[in-house]
Amino acid sequence: MHIAADTSVSFPADLPLAGLRVLELASVLAGPQVGQFLAELGAEVLKLEPPAGDVTRTWRTAAEDPNSTITAYFSSANWGKRSQVLDLTTAAGRATLHQLAATADIVLTSYKPGDAEKLQADYATLSGLNPRLIYGHITGYGPAAGRAGYDAVLQAETGFMHLNASGPGQEPQKMPVALIDLLTAHQLKEGLLTALFRRERTGHGALIEVSLLDSALASLANQAATYLVTGHTPQPLGSGHPSIVPYGTVYTAQDGAQLLLAVGSDRQFQQLCAVLERPQWAEDPRFCRNPDRVAHRTQLEELLRQRIAELPASSLLAELEQRAVPAGAVRTVGEALAQPAAQAMLLPATASVAWPGLRTVAFRSTAWPVAAHLLAPPELPTQPANQRS
Repeated sequence: MHIAADTSVSFPADLPLAGLRVLELASVLAGPQVGQFLAELGAEVLKLEPPAGDVTRTWRTAAEDPNSTITAYFSSANWGKRSQVLDLTTAAGRATLHQLAATADIVLTSYKPGDAEKLQADYATLSGLNPRLIYGHITGYGPAAGRAGYDAVLQAETGFMHLNASGPGQEPQKMPVALIDLLTAHQLKEGLLTALFRRERTGHGALIEVSLLDSALASLANQAATYLVTGHTPQPLGSGHPSIVPYGTVYTAQDGAQLLLAVGSDRQFQQLCAVLERPQWAEDPRFCRNPDRVAHRTQLEELLRQRIAELPASSLLAELEQRAVPAGAVRTVGEALAQPAAQAMLLPATASVAWPGLRTVAFRSTAWPVAAHLLAPPELPTQPANQRS
């Protein structure tokens, strides 16, 4: 795969995936998130877009430039890539894809079942040209279901919206990010890395299939286990926890600031009571053990709500931290990104894109560096590469 040189950003040879060649045919969020992840680790990622471009190039808020093809949504998953327009409905476009795939390591797709075959972009076709190819395919409901997958619909269908309501009988709420897409991206990353490890031993590529449905169900974790163990459907508790109290509930301090407690042990609860100058609560038979606190959730949370409303948030949080009681302030997105601890997760702005990006790689290793810079999210090329003279 030939990728034109760009002297503005180099790919350090000591990044762990340096030299890996990736073709991204996927669109929206799940597949492109995987592409950016691979790029951050040193892979060369070529985004192959239809003539109209990735649909997220048109998803913009009212505050954004209406003429730019780089929207905030698009930029959330497309740092570190180069882009090439390729019309796979044409013979020339398919021939170009096949030429690129013959020397690629990974192909990322998110076609509805059957669509890749029509475009000759399926695993059987491309692996016939390159037996070492690892092909990641995202679907909504699995390779046998033709139904397209949409994050919000999957949030509704897999229990997340039900559990995210503010309480029993309240309106279900969608998560404010495309949570199922992100969970699916993580599943695909794990599958691809497993396939790369296997290829080192066998020399063979692999087809990795992951669906939004399976990824969502796998992520229900303790909520699914509660149903499987008890036969009782978990009910929404707002931000509260079904089996730990106080854990997740938001309280308002004297100065109006909001904070959250995540008290997971009896020892932490004793320390919380000491900070609140209510040591008798830790001896109260209704509250002294976690099962008791779960059984008397309403009474305890009301006591906590009243007491915390009498104290300033900053000093309360400082003392809780000193005593190793898990707690934190409720922040806006802007406040979260402005924290000193968050700066290492930001990608520097570039000459072509004036805003920073957000990294998708959150782990670090002493064995390789962190990519200091990445290519900015690419503008949409104006003409399909296979139509250029």
